[in-house]
Amino acid sequence: MMDWTDRHCRFFFRSMSRRARLYTEMITAPALVHGDVDRHLAFDPAEHPVALQLGGSDTRELAHAARLGERYGYDEINLNCGCPSQRVQTGSFGACLMAEPALVAECVRAMRDAVSLPVTVKHRIGLDANEDYGFVRDFVGTIAQAGCDVFIVHARNAVLKGLSPKENREIPPLRYEVVRRLKLDFPDLVFVLNGGLVDLDAIERELAFVDGVMIGRAAYHDPWLLSGVDARLFGEAAPVATREAAIAALVAYAERELAAGTPLRAIARHVLGLYHGMAGGRRFRRILSDAARLHDADVSLLTEAAAGTGL
Repeated sequence: MMDWTDRHCRFFFRSMSRRARLYTEMITAPALVHGDVDRHLAFDPAEHPVALQLGGSDTRELAHAARLGERYGYDEINLNCGCPSQRVQTGSFGACLMAEPALVAECVRAMRDAVSLPVTVKHRIGLDANEDYGFVRDFVGTIAQAGCDVFIVHARNAVLKGLSPKENREIPPLRYEVVRRLKLDFPDLVFVLNGGLVDLDAIERELAFVDGVMIGRAAYHDPWLLSGVDARLFGEAAPVATREAAIAALVAYAERELAAGTPLRAIARHVLGLYHGMAGGRRFRRILSDAARLHDADVSLLTEAAAGTGL
């Protein structure tokens, strides 16, 4: 979800669910050591609960980044051991770390020693053609000994060479049974299933076997999916009853952001899927993706786009 789940996206998502835990895009530890910390970590208090996902393999850098995350008020620190992109591999981040469980354990210990927040790990179920259950079982066991008790598991192998990140989300087969088996073998640990979940029926079905689920692109492309989470899974009313109410909440946020110098396009790009599959959805997307109109537009463009959707 790099370049997708930024603070504007997360604020928008939060308007549709109070209970879903939000995650940042992966932010590399070196970027926080050497870069603009506020640009990477600032977020709206309305986003809580929100987790900071880090990429890295240097224990000192990760400890420093975790301390910054705690200082900024995040609720969780998550280490990404699942991203298969070549760019991430070059920096020894992401899925390639599954081949070095002892190093991941050191990273987890360093972050746990640095902060009082929960430190969690996101990973795949295997690397390349290795589908041996023992590989992921031993990975989880090693990291658990370092004090990690929450594992977010993308139920596909990561193919490190030969497949693009997009292909890595589609070609390696989903094997939910592996995550279910992990839960049986480590009943005291928390397992969150990720990968291929696109509707609330599928989510509810898998929750019979695991402790939680994570959805990414399905929610990004169809954000209204989140509006059913609170009622269906937590027995609570959703924050908004209509898509128009979600837009209204975003307008107030966008007014503040535009006053601070944020361009409308930085916010509008995350909203394009709100009317996915609905009457007027194509018109909505066309208005909010028109570069010429976005260049000089104010927040009224958001309400204009929502008008005439037929909902």
